[in-house]
Amino acid sequence: MKKKPIPTKIYLTEDEMPKSWYNLRADMKEKHEPFLNPATLKEVTAEDLGHIFCDELVKQELDQTTRYIEIPEGIRDFYKMFRPSPLVRAYWLEKELDTPAEIYYKFEGNNTSGSHKLNSAVAQVYYAKQQGITHLTTETGAGQWGTALAMACAFYKIPLDVYMVKVSSEQKPFRREVMRTYGANVIPSPSDTTTIGRKILEEFPGTGGSLGCAISEAVECAMTVPNSRYVLGSVLDQVVLHQSIIGLECQTALKKYGVKPDIIIGCAGGGSNLGGLIAPFMGEKLTGKADYRFIAVEPASCPSLTRGVYRYDFCDTGKMTPLAKMYTLGSNFMPSSNHAGGLRYHGMSPILSKLYHDGYMEAVSVEQTKVFEAAERFAKCEGILPAPESSHAIKATIDEALKCKESGEKKVILFGLTGTGYFDLTAYKAYNDGTMSDYIPSDEELKKSFDTLPVIE
Repeated sequence: MKKKPIPTKIYLTEDEMPKSWYNLRADMKEKHEPFLNPATLKEVTAEDLGHIFCDELVKQELDQTTRYIEIPEGIRDFYKMFRPSPLVRAYWLEKELDTPAEIYYKFEGNNTSGSHKLNSAVAQVYYAKQQGITHLTTETGAGQWGTALAMACAFYKIPLDVYMVKVSSEQKPFRREVMRTYGANVIPSPSDTTTIGRKILEEFPGTGGSLGCAISEAVECAMTVPNSRYVLGSVLDQVVLHQSIIGLECQTALKKYGVKPDIIIGCAGGGSNLGGLIAPFMGEKLTGKADYRFIAVEPASCPSLTRGVYRYDFCDTGKMTPLAKMYTLGSNFMPSSNHAGGLRYHGMSPILSKLYHDGYMEAVSVEQTKVFEAAERFAKCEGILPAPESSHAIKATIDEALKCKESGEKKVILFGLTGTGYFDLTAYKAYNDGTMSDYIPSDEELKKSFDTLPVIE
């Protein structure tokens, strides 16, 4: 029987959209280590987390056994505004590279936030509304998460304070304005509006900030404003759970045409996009149903997986959040002002950290100029200006496709195109002007940060 030709874009119908998220932890033979209460260093309880997060999200965060968690109808209805998202066969990129590889990408930039972040933002704000929460706080790096959350908060009519990493707010002023258009109050971080912000400014005068700093300020704000909760766009298990809709849609779309990927590639900052993309495929690998090669791609300027240590560490610079066992550069690590703001985080999702530590996935780090070279190449043949974060995955995909060209081996490559780069034109200008540089932290710098890690017996 003749194989069905594969269209450039594979669309699912609304009826084919997943009705449940997939909880990858249920199929992990060894779970990641529990979060620890920073005051007692004992395993966090639902009560501990309930002071910061909504009750239903706490339940999801601690659930390690339920394989599929139903997506409420209210969230599914919101999803229908922008989902299912297209799975695209990159025919023109294949031709440009002259490779025998088949390349597919899941495009998550077809909403106003311009990224995959809306998948979890909607869920978290929906649960806050159900609980009667009247104020939310968060942090954002490049601004995709803040924008997505501002959109969801506007829809559900909940006020929002966003602590945006200072260098990103300067590099991406238009993304800040989108958040403000949706009603969010945007504060460059570190700021003088919180105790921890003032402390960080005193210790690191002139700093461009980090996601760790912004998280600290957002958590402090949530704990001081009445009936408020904090929401996070990456790292946490609940966020990886919500983002599993990406991988589930990919799986369904590929099965329609009898396609099985050999290599699955995603950019990695905190881990939400990569975790969501690989979740159902990793589940098949863990249960022996299929085998895949997974590659996490991170910036050489903030290489938590490739040069970090697997230790308990704080998720924020101010040491207010629970400690997580993860690959980390140290919560005191101040990354350079590279343009992939969404990847400027010192740690990595505990789920992904555990899978990487146990050998189920690989990781590579790439320099910024090479990332933008790949982004430009992709934009010229595929017609989408990719976000700097997504372009890390594009760079690794091109590398793997060129290896196929050298060996003559035909591989099927799937990567996550997490969002668009139309608010990242300052970065593209720096690349086009030849003023972009590649900063790579020295071993001495990393050791200095590692020496500050908490010692957990």
